[in-house]
Amino acid sequence: MSLNKVQLGTTTSITTTYAGEFAGEYIAAALLSASTINDGGVTVKPNIAYKEVIKKLDTGALVSDASCDFNPNSSVTLTETILEPDEFQVNLQLCKKDFVSDWEAQSMGYGMSKTLPPKFSDFMIAHVAAEVAQKIETTMFQGFAANVGEFNGYETLLAGDATVNDVAAVGGGVDAANVIDELSKVVDAIPAALYGKEDLFIYIPSSIAKFYVQALGGFAANGLGANGVNNMGTQWWNNGSLTVNGVKIFVSPGLANNKMIAAQRSNLFFGTGLLNDMQEIRIIDMQDIDGSSNVRFVMRYSAGVQIGIGADIVYYS
Repeated sequence: MSLNKVQLGTTTSITTTYAGEFAGEYIAAALLSASTINDGGVTVKPNIAYKEVIKKLDTGALVSDASCDFNPNSSVTLTETILEPDEFQVNLQLCKKDFVSDWEAQSMGYGMSKTLPPKFSDFMIAHVAAEVAQKIETTMFQGFAANVGEFNGYETLLAGDATVNDVAAVGGGVDAANVIDELSKVVDAIPAALYGKEDLFIYIPSSIAKFYVQALGGFAANGLGANGVNNMGTQWWNNGSLTVNGVKIFVSPGLANNKMIAAQRSNLFFGTGLLNDMQEIRIIDMQDIDGSSNVRFVMRYSAGVQIGIGADIVYYS
């Protein structure tokens, strides 16, 4: 993840506001470095100032027997779902006095003009951005809007959608001995019309991915033989792509253990006001404002997820 460094003026003051275009770059780094987003696992909807309507189209039987007349048939049903990102913030306050005896003290200036060490300011921005990215990756799957700092994630949305194709998880959880059978259950539940679609994936958490790699490495199970794929044993995998029964696998670290989702990438949405005026990151030296030795880090962003057509999604839980 690359971040623009804090540009300090010649007066060495850190009362620099990062808003507008530059803030968009910082926030983009925080959001898009979430693994599932960064690796193209979902459809990203940027620039949502408030909410976006996702239209869903459904038709009845379209083909009828030919005749000499025009006979309107079938039906067209338009419905919609709303993608409404929630707004979040990060507020931190540090005291410059705490850094006076630190090894960075020489970079703070002298007397009443002390500023927070610029290298530390850069590091804090990068660290906060990384923490936000990790939080978004987890929340987009496991989030629950009633929890502070979260929005409803895919797991919450799928659990509440009666049209989703549900597959019951194995008792005791997925492990290396049963992972192939459990993945096969998900594949079996995928609607026939979706099988073979270019953007169809089975989304699995890191825990199941590790079990799958281990299973394909052998141990004389699942018909693979003791030496696994290509007789390479545990050395067979080198962080390449994974598939199961003709369906591509997408490893999403934010997905909960023993949960899996089969869906088209175009049917899973992530929304953010990435480039609008609601996004900002600020570093504010409070000395000229209230006379204190505090420095405040303020970060604001918006994020949310939504599913399209529930009947085209398989949820293993």
